Amino acid sequence: MIDLPLSKKYIFPPLLLILCSFSFELLSLNPILEFNRSLIQQGEFWRLLTGQFVHSNWYHLALNCGGIVMIWALHAEHTSAKRYAFNILFLALVCGCCLYAFYPDTHIYTGLSGLLHGVIVFGAIKDINSGMKSGYLLLLGVWAKVLWEQYSGPNADVGALIDARVAIEAHLIGTIGGSLFLLEKPLLKLNANRT
Repeated sequence: MIDLPLSKKYIFPPLLLILCSFSFELLSLNPILEFNRSLIQQGEFWRLLTGQFVHSNWYHLALNCGGIVMIWALHAEHTSAKRYAFNILFLALVCGCCLYAFYPDTHIYTGLSGLLHGVIVFGAIKDINSGMKSGYLLLLGVWAKVLWEQYSGPNADVGALIDARVAIEAHLIGTIGGSLFLLEKPLLKLNANRT
């Protein structure tokens, strides 16, 4: 039997993320919130963060919400509400800032998929730290998927569905950002040894 994390403390953070993204889509806030390089260059820096929370269409939102639910089912017990918020905001900023800095051909970007790659990597790392060997498989699987995308290019069928190019560079950035959490445990140990 599947043991889903149904406690309010596990359901509330991903539900809030879904509701925020749903509200932004319902209110058609893309013109104000999407990652738009030329507007960022004009000083609208909030777009580096908020571009992750708007979507190209309802199909795009549904795919990302499916990812949120999948990650919740797999790893909700690894995070408190505060930690979930930190991970989402940290990875959103990493994705937005790195897209801006390292991918000058990316002019418009929307969607949660980049940061969701980082969140699932965080969960895999927590699995590994908990002694679950499946964490290694998940971590390797995410990296294999992302590296395959870098080699083969974006999926045209998904791109047609979401009416946008699949931003595989955001997937790579999110995966790298999530992998930075590998450093967390050694840094905490190092800090504990100093005191």
